[in-house]
Amino acid sequence: MAAIGTFLALLSLGARAHSATVSVESSRADDVTLNLEPVLTGGFDLVLIQDKERNVLGQIGRTLTGPFVAEEVEGGMVIIMGTTNLTINTLYDEERNARGIKFKWQANAMTRLEDCLDFGTKHWYAGPMQENQIYPVESAAQTYSASYNKESDNGAIMERYWLNSAGEYVFVHPQVPLFVDYKNLMANHICFGAQIAEPYSSKREHVVLAYDIWILSDVKKAHEHAVDNYLGKPSDTPDYRMVQHPIWSTWAQYSREINETKLMEFALQIVDYGFNNSQIEIDDLWETCYGSLTVNEEKFTDLKQTVKDLKEIGFRVTIWVHPFINRNCEPWYTDALTNGYFVADESGSTATSWWNNNGSVAGYIDFTNPRAAEWWYQRVRTLLDTYDIDSVKVDAGEASFAPEVSALEGDIDLQPHVLVQEYAKTCARFGKMVEVRSGYRNQDLPIYTRMVDRDSIWGINNGLPTIITTTFQMNLNGYPFVLPDMIGGNGFNLDHDQADLPTKELFIRWVQANTFLPVMQFSFGPWNFDEETIEISKKYAELHAEYADVIFEAMEAAVADGTPVNKPIWWIDPTDEEALVIWDEYLLGETVLVAPVLTEGATTRNIYLPTGIWYEQGDRNLYIEGPIWLNNYSAPLDTLPYFVRDKPRAEGSQASLLCSVTLVLLGAVVSLVTY
Repeated sequence: MAAIGTFLALLSLGARAHSATVSVESSRADDVTLNLEPVLTGGFDLVLIQDKERNVLGQIGRTLTGPFVAEEVEGGMVIIMGTTNLTINTLYDEERNARGIKFKWQANAMTRLEDCLDFGTKHWYAGPMQENQIYPVESAAQTYSASYNKESDNGAIMERYWLNSAGEYVFVHPQVPLFVDYKNLMANHICFGAQIAEPYSSKREHVVLAYDIWILSDVKKAHEHAVDNYLGKPSDTPDYRMVQHPIWSTWAQYSREINETKLMEFALQIVDYGFNNSQIEIDDLWETCYGSLTVNEEKFTDLKQTVKDLKEIGFRVTIWVHPFINRNCEPWYTDALTNGYFVADESGSTATSWWNNNGSVAGYIDFTNPRAAEWWYQRVRTLLDTYDIDSVKVDAGEASFAPEVSALEGDIDLQPHVLVQEYAKTCARFGKMVEVRSGYRNQDLPIYTRMVDRDSIWGINNGLPTIITTTFQMNLNGYPFVLPDMIGGNGFNLDHDQADLPTKELFIRWVQANTFLPVMQFSFGPWNFDEETIEISKKYAELHAEYADVIFEAMEAAVADGTPVNKPIWWIDPTDEEALVIWDEYLLGETVLVAPVLTEGATTRNIYLPTGIWYEQGDRNLYIEGPIWLNNYSAPLDTLPYFVRDKPRAEGSQASLLCSVTLVLLGAVVSLVTY
C-alpha cells in the first residue's frame, strides 16, 4: 500500500512532554488528524479528529509511564519511551477510500504491552471461536488469556481479526505473543496484550505488539478490504457431493463401539429409509490402539471387503484420524519418539494429553518438522490405499494439545500457532473431501473446516443456536467452507446439566437450521425417533440437495472474491441498524434468507427481512417487500421459514459495467503489503 504524503506535526515534544500531544496529519483536505494524548496513568489516548469532532479510539501503551520523545522517520513517526519504541504509519488506499493506521510496539523481553480499543456503541464481529459464541461479540465474555488455537473455550479458529459495524477493522500481526481481553482490563474495551508467557517461548528476544486499523465507509466494504489484504481466500472449492447429500458419521450413533456389523447395519438403514449420502464416516476407535493407524481385526475382520460392500450400495467411505500416538501404542510410539517426530517442550519432554489418553500419555506429531509430517502423511496414505478408503475426517489439531511451550521448527515468533497451520496443510494433501476442525492462517485451503462438537442442548452455551453464530465467526474469519457438527449435537455433552440425547423437537429444528449451510451431517438416525422425524428430515435433506448448486455457486464466489458463503443479513444492507445485530437468521449467498426456530417449544418467531423483494419459501406468488419485521411468523414443527430474494438479472450486468468503468477511471493499482 503506498502511503500518501504524510506530514507529522510535532507539538512541543521532548523529554518532559507528558502533557504534550503527538499529532499525525495528512495532506488531504478531507482527512483526519491522529492525536496521541498522554495519559497520567500510562500511555496515550488515541484520538481521531475530523471537522473538529473528536473520536477516542482507545488507550494505547497503558503499561508504560515516564518521559517520551518523538522522532519523524520516513513515512511515519517513532515514539521512544525508555527501551520501548512505538512506530506509527498512516496509509491511504485511494481505490477503496480507506484510511489505515499501522502500530508497532517493540520492547525488551521483560516488558508487558497493552493497547485497548473502545467497543463504543458499535457492533463487533469475527474474533476467536468460543463455546458461548455470542454475536455480535461486544457482549461476549473473554478474560485476559493467550490468543492461540486451544481446546478450551472451543478455540479451534483463532484468527486475529475483528470487524465492526462502523466500517473499522483490526488485524493483529502473527508474530505478536498475543493476549486478548474483553471489558475486564478496561470497561467496554477490547484489549490486546503482548508478553512472553506461556504458551509463548521464553527464548523470544523481544516483545512486539503490531496491528493495523483500517477505516472504511461501512462494515461490508471493510470486510472486503480485509479479505483482499490480510485474510485471503480459498484457492479452490472442496468436494461437491458433500454439499449435495449428507455425511453419515458413526460417532454419535455408536461412539467407540463401532465394528463392521454395526457399520453395515447403519449403512443399510440409511438406504432402506430412503436417504441419500455423500459418504459414510468410520469414526473413533477402529484402530488397534490410538495412533497405530492399523485396523483392529477383532472389530473389522475384513475392512477391505466391508468398504467394497459399502461402495456397492452407493457410499463413499472416509475414516477418522488424529495427530496423536498414545505411549502404550507400540511400536509406533517408540518409532516416533526415537526419530524425533513428536512435539517436545523446551526441556525435551514430549509427554502430552488428549481426550483419548486411555490412562497413558501421548505424543503429538510435530508437523513443523517436514520429516515427521511426511511420516504421518505416508502412514495415513497407506491406510487409505490399502482399504480403498476415499478420504479422512481429521480431528483435534489445536496447539494446546501439544506440550505447553513447544519447541517447534521455524521462526520462534510464529510459535505455537504455526503447528496448527502446518497440520492443516498436511491434511489438505488428502484432497477435497478432507475435513479439519482447527485453523490458523489456512484460509487458502480448498477443504472443509468442521465446527468443534456441538452439545445436544438448546442454549447459546454450545447448543443449537451456535451453529449459526459459529458459522458467522468462521465465515468472517475467512473460512467459508463450514462443515457444521452432527445434526442434533454429539449426544455426549456431559459437561452440561442438560446432558442427554437430543429430543425429537431439538433434532428436527437442528435439521432445519442446517438446511442452507454448506453440508448436512447426520449421525443419530432420524429413525431413532419416529416416522414424522424421518419424513421431516428427508424433506429438508432433499431441499438442501435442490439448493446444492446455489450453495456451490456461493462457494465458487468465495474462491473468486473471498465473500462468505453464509453471510450475516447486514450483507444485504450494511447501513441497516436492525440487521447489524440479528444473530438468529443467516443468508445463503445474497439471495436466500433463513430464519430457523431455535427456541424449545416455539411454533412462531419474529423475522426481519432487509431491503428487497422476498418470496416466502421461494414462491413467487407470495412476496414481501423489506425492510420489514414479520412478527409471530408461523413455524410449526415441520416448517423452516426461509425467503428467496428477487435479484433481477440486469443487476449483475450493471454491477460488472460499473466495476469496469471505475477501474478505467482510477487507472492505478494500490497494493498493501500482507502478513
